[in-house]
Amino acid sequence: MKPVKEMVAEANLEVDHMPAAEARALHGQEAVTFVDLRDVRELQREGMIPGAFHCPRGMLEFWIDPDSPYAREEFRQDKRFVFYCGSGWRSALAAKAAQDMGLHGVCHIEDGFEGWKEAGGPVTAKA
Repeated sequence: MKPVKEMVAEANLEVDHMPAAEARALHGQEAVTFVDLRDVRELQREGMIPGAFHCPRGMLEFWIDPDSPYAREEFRQDKRFVFYCGSGWRSALAAKAAQDMGLHGVCHIEDGFEGWKEAGGPVTAKA
């Protein structure tokens, strides 16, 4: 069995990642989409990055694939996609999967939403 920590470390060798403090500089840029991968209960409990697009982790591959009946227009845009989760583990694996599927401009916040809050990033309630 391969431990998830090892999978996350391997993903981080292959995908761009940055601490939340650095990701804050990208927030609000028109060419950047923040993608929140957390469960809806986490969003309701903790809020989210303002303007982020919510994509539950379990739907990511289906929403990215243009041939899927669940394909989403948000992933058809020529933008940089900044994935995040609670602590950076799910987002590392998701960024790797998205990159493997051919989505360009993918990166993730290595310290997650927790790091975002610690870095003083803005938070809003889930609409």
